[in-house]
Amino acid sequence: MKTGKVWLVGAGPGDIGLLTVKATEIIKEADVIVYDALIGDSLFSLFPKSVECISVGKRSGNHTMPQEQIDKVLLEEALKGKKVVRLKGGDPFLFGRGGEELELLAENDVPYEVVPGITSPIAVPAYNGIPVTHRDFTSSLHIITGHKRKGSAEDIDYGALVRTEGTLVFLMGIARLPFICGGLLEAGMDPDMPAAVLQQGTTAGQKRVVATVGTLEEEVKRQGVETPAIIIVGKVCSLADAFAWYEKLPLAGSRVIVTRPRGMISGMASRLRKLGAEVLELPSIETVAREDQSGLEAALDEMASYSWIVFTSPTGVRVFFDVLKKTGRDVRSLAGVKIAAIGTGTKKELSDRNIIVDFVPSVYDGETLGRELSKLVGSEDRILIPRAALGNHELVAALEAAGAEITDVPTYDTIDVSQDLVDEKKLFEEDKIDCAVFTSASTVRGFVSRNPGLDFSLVRAACIGKQTKHAAEACGMNAYMSEEATMDSLAQLVISMKGR
Repeated sequence: MKTGKVWLVGAGPGDIGLLTVKATEIIKEADVIVYDALIGDSLFSLFPKSVECISVGKRSGNHTMPQEQIDKVLLEEALKGKKVVRLKGGDPFLFGRGGEELELLAENDVPYEVVPGITSPIAVPAYNGIPVTHRDFTSSLHIITGHKRKGSAEDIDYGALVRTEGTLVFLMGIARLPFICGGLLEAGMDPDMPAAVLQQGTTAGQKRVVATVGTLEEEVKRQGVETPAIIIVGKVCSLADAFAWYEKLPLAGSRVIVTRPRGMISGMASRLRKLGAEVLELPSIETVAREDQSGLEAALDEMASYSWIVFTSPTGVRVFFDVLKKTGRDVRSLAGVKIAAIGTGTKKELSDRNIIVDFVPSVYDGETLGRELSKLVGSEDRILIPRAALGNHELVAALEAAGAEITDVPTYDTIDVSQDLVDEKKLFEEDKIDCAVFTSASTVRGFVSRNPGLDFSLVRAACIGKQTKHAAEACGMNAYMSEEATMDSLAQLVISMKGR
Protein backbone atom coordinates (compact mmCIF):
# COMPACT_ATOMS: atom_id res chain seq x y z
CA MET A 1 0.00 0.00 0.00
CA LYS A 2 1.23 3.45 -0.87
CA THR A 3 2.31 5.52 2.14
CA GLY A 4 0.60 8.85 2.57
CA LYS A 5 2.15 12.04 3.85
CA VAL A 6 1.90 14.30 6.88
CA TRP A 7 1.98 18.10 6.84
CA LEU A 8 2.74 19.78 10.15
CA VAL A 9 0.88 23.08 9.69
CA GLY A 10 0.91 26.20 11.83
CA ALA A 11 -2.62 27.64 12.07
CA GLY A 12 -1.51 31.04 13.33
CA PRO A 13 -2.87 32.88 16.37
CA GLY A 14 -6.60 32.81 15.52
CA ASP A 15 -7.43 35.35 12.81
CA ILE A 16 -8.09 33.35 9.62
CA GLY A 17 -6.49 36.16 7.63
CA LEU A 18 -3.14 35.32 9.23
CA LEU A 19 -3.14 31.76 7.88
CA THR A 20 -0.45 31.42 5.21
CA VAL A 21 -1.32 30.78 1.59
CA LYS A 22 0.52 27.45 1.65
CA ALA A 23 -1.31 26.34 4.78
CA THR A 24 -4.66 27.20 3.18
CA GLU A 25 -3.89 25.20 0.06
CA ILE A 26 -2.76 22.14 2.01
CA ILE A 27 -5.80 22.18 4.32
CA LYS A 28 -8.15 22.22 1.32
CA GLU A 29 -6.49 19.08 -0.08
CA ALA A 30 -6.40 17.06 3.15
CA ASP A 31 -7.98 13.65 3.69
CA VAL A 32 -7.55 13.85 7.46
CA ILE A 33 -7.09 16.89 9.72
CA VAL A 34 -5.84 16.38 13.27
CA TYR A 35 -6.39 19.67 15.05
CA ASP A 36 -5.90 21.36 18.43
CA ALA A 37 -8.51 23.20 20.48
CA LEU A 38 -6.55 26.43 20.13
CA ILE A 39 -7.07 26.88 16.39
CA GLY A 40 -9.57 29.62 15.53
CA ASP A 41 -13.15 28.48 14.88
CA SER A 42 -13.14 30.49 11.65
CA LEU A 43 -10.60 28.06 10.16
CA PHE A 44 -13.19 25.29 10.02
CA SER A 45 -14.70 26.93 6.94
CA LEU A 46 -11.60 25.89 5.00
CA PHE A 47 -11.94 22.19 5.83
CA PRO A 48 -12.96 20.09 2.81
CA LYS A 49 -16.51 18.81 2.97
CA SER A 50 -15.44 15.16 2.96
CA VAL A 51 -12.42 15.47 5.27
CA GLU A 52 -12.10 13.31 8.38
CA CYS A 53 -11.62 15.53 11.42
CA ILE A 54 -9.87 14.35 14.58
CA SER A 55 -9.89 16.74 17.53
CA VAL A 56 -7.09 16.21 20.02
CA GLY A 57 -8.27 19.14 22.17
CA LYS A 58 -4.88 20.31 23.38
CA ARG A 59 -4.95 23.22 25.80
CA SER A 60 -2.56 24.07 28.58
CA GLY A 61 -3.18 21.55 31.36
CA ASN A 62 -6.05 19.86 29.49
CA HIS A 63 -5.16 17.33 26.78
CA THR A 64 -8.06 15.29 25.42
CA MET A 65 -5.58 12.96 23.71
CA PRO A 66 -2.10 12.18 25.15
CA GLN A 67 0.83 13.28 23.01
CA GLU A 68 1.97 9.71 22.42
CA GLN A 69 -1.47 8.83 21.03
CA ILE A 70 -1.43 11.86 18.72
CA ASP A 71 1.91 10.69 17.33
CA LYS A 72 0.43 7.23 16.66
CA VAL A 73 -2.66 8.68 14.95
CA LEU A 74 -0.49 10.63 12.51
CA LEU A 75 1.53 7.53 11.70
CA GLU A 76 -1.48 5.24 11.32
CA GLU A 77 -3.40 7.59 9.06
CA ALA A 78 -0.35 8.22 6.85
CA LEU A 79 0.26 4.48 6.54
CA LYS A 80 -3.28 4.18 5.15
CA GLY A 81 -2.09 6.28 2.22
CA LYS A 82 -3.87 9.49 3.32
CA LYS A 83 -2.91 13.15 3.14
CA VAL A 84 -2.75 14.05 6.82
CA VAL A 85 -2.68 17.62 8.13
CA ARG A 86 -1.60 18.14 11.72
CA LEU A 87 -3.04 21.60 12.39
CA LYS A 88 -1.52 23.35 15.37
CA GLY A 89 -2.17 26.78 16.85
CA GLY A 90 0.56 29.34 16.16
CA ASP A 91 3.77 27.79 14.84
CA PRO A 92 4.32 24.03 15.18
CA PHE A 93 7.92 24.37 16.37
CA LEU A 94 7.41 27.08 19.00
CA PHE A 95 6.46 25.19 22.18
CA GLY A 96 4.13 23.15 19.98
CA ARG A 97 5.84 19.75 20.32
CA GLY A 98 6.24 19.65 16.57
CA GLY A 99 9.63 18.00 16.87
CA GLU A 100 8.17 15.22 19.00
CA GLU A 101 5.44 14.54 16.44
CA LEU A 102 7.98 14.14 13.65
CA GLU A 103 10.14 11.60 15.49
CA LEU A 104 7.81 8.64 14.97
CA LEU A 105 7.22 9.60 11.34
CA ALA A 106 10.95 9.82 10.67
CA GLU A 107 11.57 6.45 12.32
CA ASN A 108 9.01 4.85 10.01
CA ASP A 109 10.14 6.65 6.83
CA VAL A 110 6.82 8.46 6.45
CA PRO A 111 7.25 11.60 4.29
CA TYR A 112 6.35 14.91 5.89
CA GLU A 113 6.57 18.66 5.45
CA VAL A 114 6.52 21.52 7.92
CA VAL A 115 4.50 24.65 7.17
CA PRO A 116 5.45 27.42 9.62
CA GLY A 117 2.71 29.55 11.13
CA ILE A 118 2.55 33.16 12.29
CA THR A 119 3.29 32.96 15.98
CA SER A 120 1.40 34.63 18.83
CA PRO A 121 4.45 36.22 20.57
CA ILE A 122 4.75 38.56 17.58
CA ALA A 123 1.22 38.72 16.15
CA VAL A 124 -0.72 39.23 19.38
CA PRO A 125 1.37 42.20 20.57
CA ALA A 126 1.12 43.66 17.04
CA TYR A 127 -2.69 43.48 17.19
CA ASN A 128 -2.47 45.35 20.51
CA GLY A 129 -0.23 48.15 19.23
CA ILE A 130 2.94 46.73 20.80
CA PRO A 131 5.99 46.31 18.54
CA VAL A 132 8.12 43.60 20.14
CA THR A 133 11.27 45.48 19.09
CA HIS A 134 11.89 49.20 18.65
CA ARG A 135 15.26 50.94 18.25
CA ASP A 136 14.41 53.49 20.94
CA PHE A 137 13.51 50.81 23.50
CA THR A 138 15.05 47.40 22.82
CA SER A 139 16.75 45.38 20.12
CA SER A 140 16.07 41.84 21.35
CA LEU A 141 13.08 39.57 21.85
CA HIS A 142 12.97 36.55 24.18
CA ILE A 143 10.16 33.99 24.13
CA ILE A 144 9.73 31.82 27.21
CA THR A 145 7.21 29.15 28.14
CA GLY A 146 5.62 29.93 31.47
CA HIS A 147 4.29 26.37 31.69
CA LYS A 148 6.46 23.84 33.51
CA ARG A 149 6.17 20.08 33.33
CA LYS A 150 4.10 18.55 36.10
CA GLY A 151 6.28 17.86 39.11
CA SER A 152 9.31 19.64 37.67
CA ALA A 153 11.14 22.48 39.34
CA GLU A 154 11.17 26.07 38.09
CA ASP A 155 13.87 26.35 35.41
CA ILE A 156 13.60 29.97 34.25
CA ASP A 157 16.78 32.02 34.76
CA TYR A 158 15.14 35.31 35.64
CA GLY A 159 18.47 36.99 36.24
CA ALA A 160 19.59 36.27 32.69
CA LEU A 161 16.29 37.56 31.30
CA VAL A 162 16.57 40.81 33.24
CA ARG A 163 20.12 41.36 32.04
CA THR A 164 19.10 41.11 28.37
CA GLU A 165 17.07 44.31 28.74
CA GLY A 166 14.96 42.92 25.91
CA THR A 167 11.26 42.33 25.38
CA LEU A 168 10.09 39.22 27.23
CA VAL A 169 7.08 37.21 26.06
CA PHE A 170 5.79 34.39 28.26
CA LEU A 171 3.47 31.84 26.67
CA MET A 172 1.14 29.55 28.63
CA GLY A 173 2.00 31.41 31.82
CA ILE A 174 -1.20 33.05 33.08
CA ALA A 175 -1.64 30.56 35.91
CA ARG A 176 1.91 31.35 37.01
CA LEU A 177 1.70 35.14 36.61
CA PRO A 178 2.51 35.82 40.32
CA PHE A 179 5.62 33.62 40.14
CA ILE A 180 6.79 35.19 36.86
CA CYS A 181 6.41 38.76 38.10
CA GLY A 182 7.90 37.81 41.44
CA GLY A 183 10.87 36.10 39.80
CA LEU A 184 11.62 39.13 37.65
CA LEU A 185 11.42 41.49 40.62
CA GLU A 186 13.66 39.29 42.77
CA ALA A 187 16.17 39.23 39.91
CA GLY A 188 16.37 43.01 40.00
CA MET A 189 13.86 44.20 37.41
CA ASP A 190 12.53 47.70 38.00
CA PRO A 191 8.97 47.31 39.40
CA ASP A 192 7.93 50.19 37.14
CA MET A 193 8.90 48.27 33.99
CA PRO A 194 5.85 48.30 31.66
CA ALA A 195 4.13 44.95 31.31
CA ALA A 196 0.89 43.59 29.88
CA VAL A 197 -1.36 40.57 29.65
CA LEU A 198 -2.90 40.10 26.20
CA GLN A 199 -6.01 37.95 26.03
CA GLN A 200 -7.15 35.99 22.94
CA GLY A 201 -5.23 38.21 20.57
CA THR A 202 -6.31 38.59 16.90
CA THR A 203 -9.85 37.35 17.73
CA ALA A 204 -13.09 38.97 18.88
CA GLY A 205 -12.12 38.13 22.46
CA GLN A 206 -9.02 40.33 22.30
CA LYS A 207 -8.36 42.33 25.46
CA ARG A 208 -5.25 43.83 27.01
CA VAL A 209 -4.34 44.76 30.53
CA VAL A 210 -1.37 47.14 30.65
CA ALA A 211 0.39 47.88 33.93
CA THR A 212 3.90 47.40 35.36
CA VAL A 213 5.70 44.31 36.58
CA GLY A 214 4.98 45.47 40.11
CA THR A 215 1.23 45.98 39.57
CA LEU A 216 0.32 43.57 36.76
CA GLU A 217 -0.92 40.76 39.01
CA GLU A 218 -3.22 43.11 40.92
CA GLU A 219 -4.49 44.73 37.71
CA VAL A 220 -5.25 41.36 36.12
CA LYS A 221 -7.25 40.35 39.20
CA ARG A 222 -9.18 43.63 39.00
CA GLN A 223 -9.96 43.53 35.27
CA GLY A 224 -10.04 39.78 34.73
CA VAL A 225 -8.67 37.84 31.76
CA GLU A 226 -9.53 34.63 29.98
CA THR A 227 -7.17 32.12 28.40
CA PRO A 228 -5.42 31.80 26.07
CA ALA A 229 -3.38 34.84 26.96
CA ILE A 230 0.26 35.88 26.87
CA ILE A 231 2.40 37.97 29.20
CA ILE A 232 4.68 40.60 27.70
CA VAL A 233 7.27 42.58 29.66
CA GLY A 234 9.34 45.47 28.36
CA LYS A 235 9.44 49.17 27.60
CA VAL A 236 7.61 48.60 24.31
CA CYS A 237 4.40 47.93 26.30
CA SER A 238 4.23 51.67 26.94
CA LEU A 239 3.41 52.15 23.23
CA ALA A 240 0.18 50.14 23.36
CA ASP A 241 -2.24 53.06 23.69
CA ALA A 242 -0.48 55.23 21.13
CA PHE A 243 -0.15 52.46 18.52
CA ALA A 244 -3.45 50.63 19.13
CA TRP A 245 -5.33 50.03 15.88
CA TYR A 246 -7.47 46.89 16.06
CA GLU A 247 -10.09 48.27 18.44
CA LYS A 248 -10.56 51.29 16.16
CA LEU A 249 -12.09 49.09 13.44
CA PRO A 250 -15.91 49.37 13.32
CA LEU A 251 -16.53 45.71 14.20
CA ALA A 252 -13.54 45.07 16.47
CA GLY A 253 -14.52 42.66 19.21
CA SER A 254 -17.54 41.34 17.28
CA ARG A 255 -18.01 37.66 16.51
CA VAL A 256 -20.46 37.11 13.65
CA ILE A 257 -21.93 33.95 12.12
CA VAL A 258 -22.58 34.08 8.37
CA THR A 259 -25.10 31.51 7.12
CA ARG A 260 -25.09 32.04 3.34
CA PRO A 261 -25.07 28.94 1.13
CA ARG A 262 -21.77 27.13 0.76
CA GLY A 263 -19.83 28.70 -2.13
CA MET A 264 -21.55 32.11 -1.76
CA ILE A 265 -20.32 33.00 1.70
CA SER A 266 -16.84 34.43 1.22
CA GLY A 267 -17.84 37.87 -0.12
CA MET A 268 -19.90 38.75 2.94
CA ALA A 269 -17.33 37.25 5.29
CA SER A 270 -14.58 39.28 3.64
CA ARG A 271 -16.53 42.53 4.08
CA LEU A 272 -17.07 41.89 7.78
CA ARG A 273 -13.47 40.84 8.41
CA LYS A 274 -12.17 44.03 6.83
CA LEU A 275 -14.35 45.88 9.33
CA GLY A 276 -12.69 44.00 12.20
CA ALA A 277 -15.16 41.19 12.91
CA GLU A 278 -14.24 37.61 13.67
CA VAL A 279 -16.41 35.69 11.22
CA LEU A 280 -17.53 32.09 11.53
CA GLU A 281 -18.61 30.88 8.12
CA LEU A 282 -21.29 28.31 8.94
CA PRO A 283 -23.56 27.86 5.92
CA SER A 284 -27.01 26.72 6.98
CA ILE A 285 -28.07 25.65 3.49
CA GLU A 286 -26.51 24.31 0.35
CA THR A 287 -27.78 24.77 -3.19
CA VAL A 288 -27.57 21.68 -5.38
CA ALA A 289 -28.31 21.64 -9.11
CA ARG A 290 -30.94 19.05 -10.02
CA GLU A 291 -29.80 16.04 -11.99
CA ASP A 292 -32.96 16.19 -14.09
CA GLN A 293 -32.84 19.44 -16.06
CA SER A 294 -35.32 18.31 -18.71
CA GLY A 295 -37.66 21.20 -17.92
CA LEU A 296 -34.97 23.79 -18.56
CA GLU A 297 -33.69 21.93 -21.60
CA ALA A 298 -37.20 21.94 -23.08
CA ALA A 299 -37.46 25.68 -22.47
CA LEU A 300 -34.11 26.23 -24.16
CA ASP A 301 -35.42 24.39 -27.21
CA GLU A 302 -38.16 27.03 -27.42
CA MET A 303 -36.03 30.01 -26.42
CA ALA A 304 -37.11 32.07 -29.41
CA SER A 305 -40.67 32.11 -28.07
CA TYR A 306 -39.74 33.75 -24.75
CA SER A 307 -39.64 37.50 -24.24
CA TRP A 308 -38.18 37.49 -20.71
CA ILE A 309 -35.95 35.36 -18.49
CA VAL A 310 -36.24 36.19 -14.79
CA PHE A 311 -33.34 35.22 -12.51
CA THR A 312 -33.97 35.24 -8.77
CA SER A 313 -30.52 34.27 -7.45
CA PRO A 314 -26.85 34.00 -8.47
CA THR A 315 -27.19 30.21 -8.14
CA GLY A 316 -30.03 30.23 -10.65
CA VAL A 317 -27.78 32.08 -13.10
CA ARG A 318 -24.93 29.62 -12.66
CA VAL A 319 -27.13 26.56 -13.12
CA PHE A 320 -28.83 28.10 -16.18
CA PHE A 321 -25.55 28.77 -17.97
CA ASP A 322 -24.15 25.37 -17.00
CA VAL A 323 -27.13 23.71 -18.67
CA LEU A 324 -26.89 26.09 -21.63
CA LYS A 325 -23.28 24.99 -22.17
CA LYS A 326 -24.03 21.32 -21.56
CA THR A 327 -26.68 21.34 -24.28
CA GLY A 328 -24.24 22.80 -26.82
CA ARG A 329 -25.57 26.34 -26.76
CA ASP A 330 -24.11 29.75 -25.96
CA VAL A 331 -25.42 33.29 -25.37
CA ARG A 332 -26.48 33.60 -28.99
CA SER A 333 -29.48 31.45 -27.98
CA LEU A 334 -30.71 34.37 -25.88
CA ALA A 335 -30.85 36.87 -28.75
CA GLY A 336 -33.91 39.08 -28.43
CA VAL A 337 -34.77 37.94 -24.89
CA LYS A 338 -34.89 40.52 -22.10
CA ILE A 339 -33.29 39.72 -18.76
CA ALA A 340 -34.57 40.57 -15.27
CA ALA A 341 -32.55 40.10 -12.07
CA ILE A 342 -33.85 40.21 -8.52
CA GLY A 343 -30.92 42.22 -7.16
CA THR A 344 -27.32 43.36 -7.45
CA GLY A 345 -25.77 39.97 -6.63
CA THR A 346 -27.73 38.27 -9.39
CA LYS A 347 -27.06 41.19 -11.72
CA LYS A 348 -23.31 40.85 -11.09
CA GLU A 349 -23.43 37.12 -11.83
CA LEU A 350 -25.00 37.94 -15.19
CA SER A 351 -22.61 40.83 -15.83
CA ASP A 352 -19.68 38.44 -15.30
CA ARG A 353 -21.05 36.56 -18.31
CA ASN A 354 -21.32 39.75 -20.36
CA ILE A 355 -25.09 39.84 -20.00
CA ILE A 356 -26.63 43.30 -19.62
CA VAL A 357 -29.67 43.19 -17.34
CA ASP A 358 -32.80 44.97 -18.59
CA PHE A 359 -34.67 45.18 -15.30
CA VAL A 360 -33.91 45.19 -11.57
CA PRO A 361 -36.68 45.98 -9.05
CA SER A 362 -36.47 48.94 -6.66
CA VAL A 363 -36.56 46.53 -3.70
CA TYR A 364 -34.69 43.28 -4.09
CA ASP A 365 -37.35 40.71 -3.24
CA GLY A 366 -39.70 38.43 -5.14
CA GLU A 367 -42.83 40.38 -4.29
CA THR A 368 -41.46 43.67 -5.61
CA LEU A 369 -39.92 41.98 -8.65
CA GLY A 370 -43.28 40.49 -9.59
CA ARG A 371 -45.25 43.68 -8.94
CA GLU A 372 -42.94 46.01 -10.86
CA LEU A 373 -42.16 43.66 -13.75
CA SER A 374 -45.89 42.97 -14.21
CA LYS A 375 -46.25 46.59 -15.35
CA LEU A 376 -43.89 45.90 -18.26
CA VAL A 377 -45.44 42.64 -19.54
CA GLY A 378 -48.80 41.52 -20.91
CA SER A 379 -50.68 38.66 -22.46
CA GLU A 380 -48.32 38.54 -25.43
CA ASP A 381 -45.32 37.77 -23.22
CA ARG A 382 -43.90 34.40 -22.32
CA ILE A 383 -41.60 34.42 -19.30
CA LEU A 384 -39.05 31.80 -18.17
CA ILE A 385 -38.16 31.65 -14.46
CA PRO A 386 -35.34 29.16 -13.77
CA ARG A 387 -34.95 29.06 -9.99
CA ALA A 388 -35.03 27.08 -6.73
CA ALA A 389 -37.68 24.41 -6.30
CA LEU A 390 -39.12 26.35 -3.34
CA GLY A 391 -39.54 29.67 -5.11
CA ASN A 392 -41.52 32.78 -4.21
CA HIS A 393 -45.20 32.31 -5.14
CA GLU A 394 -45.94 36.04 -5.18
CA LEU A 395 -43.59 36.52 -8.14
CA VAL A 396 -45.50 34.10 -10.36
CA ALA A 397 -48.90 35.29 -9.16
CA ALA A 398 -48.16 38.93 -10.04
CA LEU A 399 -46.89 38.07 -13.53
CA GLU A 400 -49.82 35.74 -14.27
CA ALA A 401 -52.22 38.46 -13.14
CA ALA A 402 -50.71 40.65 -15.86
CA GLY A 403 -51.68 37.98 -18.38
CA ALA A 404 -48.19 36.64 -19.10
CA GLU A 405 -47.54 32.96 -19.72
CA ILE A 406 -45.11 31.66 -17.10
CA THR A 407 -42.71 28.73 -17.32
CA ASP A 408 -41.56 28.25 -13.72
CA VAL A 409 -38.72 25.71 -13.86
CA PRO A 410 -37.04 24.29 -10.71
CA THR A 411 -33.33 23.99 -11.55
CA TYR A 412 -31.82 23.52 -8.10
CA ASP A 413 -32.77 22.46 -4.60
CA THR A 414 -31.98 24.09 -1.28
CA ILE A 415 -30.76 21.61 1.33
CA ASP A 416 -30.24 22.17 5.04
CA VAL A 417 -26.60 21.76 6.08
CA SER A 418 -25.49 20.31 9.40
CA GLN A 419 -22.07 20.71 11.02
CA ASP A 420 -20.52 19.43 14.22
CA LEU A 421 -17.20 21.27 14.38
CA VAL A 422 -18.60 24.39 16.07
CA ASP A 423 -21.15 24.22 18.89
CA GLU A 424 -23.36 27.13 17.84
CA LYS A 425 -25.91 26.49 20.57
CA LYS A 426 -23.26 26.79 23.27
CA LEU A 427 -21.79 29.95 21.73
CA PHE A 428 -25.17 31.69 21.78
CA GLU A 429 -25.97 30.48 25.29
CA GLU A 430 -22.63 31.83 26.52
CA ASP A 431 -23.26 35.16 24.74
CA LYS A 432 -20.20 34.72 22.51
CA ILE A 433 -21.96 35.56 19.23
CA ASP A 434 -22.91 39.16 18.50
CA CYS A 435 -25.17 38.41 15.56
CA ALA A 436 -26.02 35.93 12.83
CA VAL A 437 -26.34 37.12 9.23
CA PHE A 438 -29.18 35.75 7.11
CA THR A 439 -29.67 36.47 3.41
CA SER A 440 -32.85 34.47 2.79
CA ALA A 441 -35.70 32.80 4.63
CA SER A 442 -34.20 29.45 3.68
CA THR A 443 -30.96 30.27 5.54
CA VAL A 444 -33.07 31.02 8.62
CA ARG A 445 -34.89 27.69 8.31
CA GLY A 446 -31.62 25.81 7.83
CA PHE A 447 -30.11 27.49 10.90
CA VAL A 448 -33.15 26.59 13.01
CA SER A 449 -33.10 23.02 11.73
CA ARG A 450 -29.52 22.40 12.81
CA ASN A 451 -29.88 24.02 16.26
CA PRO A 452 -32.74 22.18 17.97
CA GLY A 453 -33.24 23.23 21.57
CA LEU A 454 -31.66 26.66 21.13
CA ASP A 455 -33.54 29.57 22.69
CA PHE A 456 -33.78 31.64 19.50
CA SER A 457 -34.49 34.81 21.47
CA LEU A 458 -30.74 34.75 22.14
CA VAL A 459 -30.07 35.23 18.42
CA ARG A 460 -29.69 38.75 17.06
CA ALA A 461 -30.40 38.36 13.35
CA ALA A 462 -29.12 40.70 10.64
CA CYS A 463 -31.47 40.11 7.70
CA ILE A 464 -31.83 41.04 4.05
CA GLY A 465 -35.42 41.69 3.03
CA LYS A 466 -38.83 41.45 4.68
CA GLN A 467 -39.28 37.73 4.05
CA THR A 468 -35.98 36.92 5.75
CA LYS A 469 -36.79 39.19 8.70
CA HIS A 470 -40.28 37.70 9.06
CA ALA A 471 -38.83 34.17 9.05
CA ALA A 472 -36.36 35.13 11.79
CA GLU A 473 -39.05 36.83 13.90
CA ALA A 474 -41.34 33.83 13.51
CA CYS A 475 -38.68 31.73 15.22
CA GLY A 476 -38.37 34.20 18.09
CA MET A 477 -35.14 35.89 16.99
CA ASN A 478 -34.41 39.57 17.58
CA ALA A 479 -34.39 40.52 13.90
CA TYR A 480 -33.10 43.64 12.15
CA MET A 481 -33.34 44.40 8.42
CA SER A 482 -30.85 46.19 6.20
CA GLU A 483 -32.06 49.34 4.42
CA GLU A 484 -31.28 47.80 1.04
CA ALA A 485 -30.98 44.19 -0.08
CA THR A 486 -27.26 44.45 -0.80
CA MET A 487 -24.17 43.01 0.87
CA ASP A 488 -22.82 46.50 1.60
CA SER A 489 -26.07 47.56 3.26
CA LEU A 490 -26.13 44.33 5.27
CA ALA A 491 -22.60 44.99 6.49
CA GLN A 492 -23.65 48.48 7.59
CA LEU A 493 -26.55 46.90 9.47
CA VAL A 494 -24.14 44.66 11.38
CA ILE A 495 -22.12 47.75 12.34
CA SER A 496 -25.25 49.58 13.51
CA MET A 497 -26.30 46.55 15.61
CA LYS A 498 -23.07 46.65 17.60
CA GLY A 499 -23.83 47.78 21.13
CA ARG A 500 -27.63 47.75 20.68
